[in-house]
Amino acid sequence: MTPELFWLTLTALLAASLWIPYIVGVNSTPVPEAVENRPPDLSQMVPWVHRSFRAHLNLLEQFLPFAVIVVIAHLAGVSTAVTVWATAIFFWLRVAHAVWMISGFPVLPGRPVIFTAGWACILAIAWQVLVA
Repeated sequence: MTPELFWLTLTALLAASLWIPYIVGVNSTPVPEAVENRPPDLSQMVPWVHRSFRAHLNLLEQFLPFAVIVVIAHLAGVSTAVTVWATAIFFWLRVAHAVWMISGFPVLPGRPVIFTAGWACILAIAWQVLVA
């Protein structure tokens, strides 16, 4: 397995597991007038539950282009120091983003900076593919 696919696998596992804080929060937060068989109203949840939902969606927004670019690089036989580092950095940025968002650190611009850095990692990998 290439390093890029290793980091892609870890990122996929993170994306596949980031629903857990949300479900724990939904099931441990009493909601007035809860209606069975319907998704909970996030406005009635404690803030960290809403943030955990958003953290999961936010990762999914970046995961698709990240995964596609990494797979294209792999199929094209592109593996450079840039692609290896960018995939590793992307994974750790996404871990940091989830922790930052769910914890509700009030310090801005932490989350947007982390998201933008992840986007830059995707662009760096794509650039390596395009110039190969």
